[in-house]
Amino acid sequence: MPGTLIIIIIIAVLAGALIGVYNGLIRSRVRVDEAWSDITVQLKRRYDLIPNLVNTVKGYAAHESKVFEEVTAARTQAMNATGIAQKAETENALAGTLKSLFAVSEAYPDLKANQGFQQLQAEITDTEDKIQASRRFYNGNVRDYNIKLQVFPTNLLAGMLGFTHRDFFEVGNQAEVETPVDVKF
Repeated sequence: MPGTLIIIIIIAVLAGALIGVYNGLIRSRVRVDEAWSDITVQLKRRYDLIPNLVNTVKGYAAHESKVFEEVTAARTQAMNATGIAQKAETENALAGTLKSLFAVSEAYPDLKANQGFQQLQAEITDTEDKIQASRRFYNGNVRDYNIKLQVFPTNLLAGMLGFTHRDFFEVGNQAEVETPVDVKF
């Protein structure tokens, strides 16, 4: 009888540990999904602002059609991107075209003085800051989740329970990000 009780206690402890590990992984995965949702909300906000920005600049600099086409194409690609890596790549391209659009606006003092343009530029800047904060939040949650997948004893169970590694949402290489836009007229 005492041997049976010990076996029941061991089984109960192992079942409790399995439940604890599983629930911890679920919590971490949900946090990652929630953080990704925050990013998509901010990206949608940026997508919604871009046509207004392009139209405002177009009113002052209609002959800069190549820049407008590039911004529109980059926006479309970013909106249609799937997967974290592709989304990050297209978002980086979109950020680059927006830099070009803002650089074009520098050549038009009337546009820079336009209150609507200034408001849109401020909203885009605010949105970019929120995207950056959301990206940090997401990447922090992904880091914690991926660590859980790799540490003992969770790593023994994670694969069997269907939990997989998640990718970070990264900005392009630092040289790309810090390189100023070359605008020629």
